[in-house]
Amino acid sequence: MAALSDYLEAALLNHTFRTATYTKPVTVYVALFTTATTDAGGGTEVTGGAYARQALTSADATWAAPGVAGLIDNVAAINFPVATVAWGTITHLALYDALTVGNPLFHGALTASKIIGVGDQFIVPAGNLDVSLA
Repeated sequence: MAALSDYLEAALLNHTFRTATYTKPVTVYVALFTTATTDAGGGTEVTGGAYARQALTSADATWAAPGVAGLIDNVAAINFPVATVAWGTITHLALYDALTVGNPLFHGALTASKIIGVGDQFIVPAGNLDVSLA
């Protein structure tokens, strides 16, 4: 996932080259989508059926150190709740700075779409949520 949101691009540019300060979120939330996400925060996020964004803290225990390829990834699996209604076909994922609404940070398409029906659980295995600035 290398696509930065318009919000994060502007925040980092203002922080780096102007006088504005960007304060990183203490917690980043993983959101699932059934349609394509955009830099502006578009896409259709899953709703209902026990769905909730999953929290990842900014602690070193949550994220691996960036490697030579410029990637950082999740250290532990990210387990979404078991769906109590069909969520549909999950095609995209995004990272936000809030549990609900909030600002999008990064987004991208899944390597393979996943259909989540009643009783299914969406899991991102450890090391599979790759984020880069490249």
